[in-house]
Amino acid sequence: MSPPFARRSTDRAGGGAVPTRAEGAIDLHYSATPNGQKVAIMLEELGLSYRVTPYDIFEGDHLTEEFGRINPNYKLPAIVDREPDDGAGPITVFESGAILQYLADKYGAFLAPRGRERSAAIQWLTWQVAGLGPMGGQASHFLRYAPPGQEYGIERYRRELDRLLRVLNKRLEESAYVAGPDYTIADMAIWPGRAASFVVGIGLETYPAIHRWFEAVRVRPAVERVMTHPDLAAPGRYLGRTQKLSEREWSNMFGDRMHGAVD
Repeated sequence: MSPPFARRSTDRAGGGAVPTRAEGAIDLHYSATPNGQKVAIMLEELGLSYRVTPYDIFEGDHLTEEFGRINPNYKLPAIVDREPDDGAGPITVFESGAILQYLADKYGAFLAPRGRERSAAIQWLTWQVAGLGPMGGQASHFLRYAPPGQEYGIERYRRELDRLLRVLNKRLEESAYVAGPDYTIADMAIWPGRAASFVVGIGLETYPAIHRWFEAVRVRPAVERVMTHPDLAAPGRYLGRTQKLSEREWSNMFGDRMHGAVD
């Protein structure tokens, strides 16, 4: 399915609009992290028109009262559906896993409506958002941002990431896709996390079944569009193995300004 790439982007959240194409019903509040890319992949797979509002998380674009009304947790991504099925006005959805499930249910795609196939997809989606994603994120944090002398944290989360990847590899030894024979939102949720493996120096070729699956997903047209489109692909700063933040950037990402946004 070839989507219309209907988007309107901004230079940054709150910046001036930069018109690109016709508007769609979904507004995607976006940063090019693995969590954001999950949702972008789903929108592309569905072939929907949508608008992208990009946020620079290093600059703290997401730590505003306006965005807090969309996501009270002040994290990205989030969507606003301006044409929900109930017709009761726009609905906001935050948390990447919840967004994937919302879109799958609304459009009847990439998630079975009932039964064991649906249960398997929801289980692996939950496994990603509760386990693989947070553990990979913590491993990346200690390697990329933490001050020197964090060997315990690095080892703790790197080993747990390796354990979880072995769980995934075993699953993919017996199944073409994560939840079964069909490509689902569980695959979309897990696939972008290859960034964490890269950052911590774990090569996916170490896990043959994951590598086979990763390549099968990588060449899907929707995935290729996300990974190459300038509105959606991750800039180098999001992928580098080490990062040195200014005091302001640290405050926006991990410090006082980030914590103070919820006050």
